[in-house]
Amino acid sequence: MSRRLVIAAVDGSAESRAAARWAAREALLRGLPLHIVHAWQEWSPGSVHAPFTGADTAPGGTTVTQHWAERVPRDVAERLREDHPGLRIGVEQVFGRPVEVLLAAANEAEVLVLGSRGLGALGGFLAGSVSMPVIAHAERPVVLVRAGERAEDEPRYEGGGEARRVRHLDVVLGLDLTRPCDEVIEYAFAAAAARGAGLRVVHGWNTPIMSGYEPAAADPGHGVAMGLREASALTDALRPWRGKFPDVDVKEQCVVGRAADHLVDASKDASLLVVGRRVRRAALGTRIGPVTHAVLHHAAAPVAVVPHL
Repeated sequence: MSRRLVIAAVDGSAESRAAARWAAREALLRGLPLHIVHAWQEWSPGSVHAPFTGADTAPGGTTVTQHWAERVPRDVAERLREDHPGLRIGVEQVFGRPVEVLLAAANEAEVLVLGSRGLGALGGFLAGSVSMPVIAHAERPVVLVRAGERAEDEPRYEGGGEARRVRHLDVVLGLDLTRPCDEVIEYAFAAAAARGAGLRVVHGWNTPIMSGYEPAAADPGHGVAMGLREASALTDALRPWRGKFPDVDVKEQCVVGRAADHLVDASKDASLLVVGRRVRRAALGTRIGPVTHAVLHHAAAPVAVVPHL
């Protein structure tokens, strides 16, 4: 496969169907083909989203699991072709452990899109046993999309009749100025440019406390000065990217407090939330960083996790 693909993982669940619909729109925005991947194994409890038939074999002599493994991605692709006639869609069934299959797929993708079970109207995501290891080890961007009657990034229409125009909600970028990685910033700017949307860049900071002494508490002017320095540093970090993406309307938000809290709040009115994840070469574990972890569990919008060194 060429890396110039948007890849969506499906398993028959409502979450994966939502992810496939989001991936189809993303592929159209980027002018890329969409590739539907389904990883399957012989049945084990909780691993298959298919109705129980009471039989071990399906028509044609295949097992029930194999039958549904072939049907699930085909059905999803057929529906997406109806909704998006001009979109190029490929389908692939791969026998193997889902995490291994999806990590291999991610290496070939511009972006890998996964579904994640929502925790309620504003509860965000429940990243599970497949999505978390994939996010932790993928070396390409991974987007998590929750199930719902309406995808959070679906375009809104303003006006009436022929005057209607598409309006996407802002893309939100969480930026750590101690490590302002180009891969993460570029992904957010490109996502906003593709949507014709604004980009809100959120940088959270705190006044350092040493030995129980908080300088800003004793001298409020100290906190103001630090805030101005942080805001200036944010502007400097974004300046070259504004030049590369002159059509993107950038809003800078330099805020005091936990970055994760501000990002979760910003996600309530966003088409996409973009965060980074430092690449770690350890074979085991699912460490993704505290901010990214919190965002994945509580954000209201789709979340793009972009790996960086």
